[in-house]
Amino acid sequence: MRMFSYFRALFSPDKELVIQIRNIFGFYPVNISLYTLALRHKSAPQKNGHGVKISNERLEFLGDAILDAIVADYLFKRFPYKDEGFLTQMRSKIVSRNHLNKLALKLGFNHLIKSTPDQNFHNKSMLGDAFEAFVGALYLDKGYAKAERLIVNHILRMHVDIEELMNQDTNYKSKLIEWAQHHKRPIEFNVVEEIGSGYNKQYIIEILIDGEPRGRGRDYSIKGAEQHAAGKVCENLILIESNGN
Repeated sequence: MRMFSYFRALFSPDKELVIQIRNIFGFYPVNISLYTLALRHKSAPQKNGHGVKISNERLEFLGDAILDAIVADYLFKRFPYKDEGFLTQMRSKIVSRNHLNKLALKLGFNHLIKSTPDQNFHNKSMLGDAFEAFVGALYLDKGYAKAERLIVNHILRMHVDIEELMNQDTNYKSKLIEWAQHHKRPIEFNVVEEIGSGYNKQYIIEILIDGEPRGRGRDYSIKGAEQHAAGKVCENLILIESNGN
């Protein structure tokens, strides 16, 4: 099977991408079109057979949920005596847009993404979005168990510095509230949706600033969802302020 995948890669029209995926993640993709789509930014959409413009946004949505689950399971097993608060904060740090941007850049995603020339990899969420979309493609192509092994062995263990992240102060909700108070901006954390039931129940939190929605987060606890949403909003605020807006 491995030899078959190798020869199929050699004669694939997307041979270069196949080889790059093999070099980064250690596997040959089966459905290369999934990964091609995962690396297509919304600024450069492609029309499908029905004339509908498609990009990596749907795969990003799926990959976000899959990555959250994989990271949560990894942390749960790695830190058997840590409480929910610690695990939630560590997961938020790992899956934060800022961290995923840096991770994707380290893995070379900036050379793989299809986008318009005016897109800047360094001050947008494009890289992190593509990484999440890639995880979604990996899940659809290989299944959850295989995707989990690849993410844990080739990403979390090799490229994520857990010790460094542990020493970072990222209580995003507190930071965001402090920012809002300093700038005299009204802020709200609202539960806008509940998905599932029992132990599988997840909460979606939306943050409003000046009555306007600024970001959403999802988690199995309200506190975790608030941290997830606050992390996204904090990163967006940093980008806006750094650009002078």
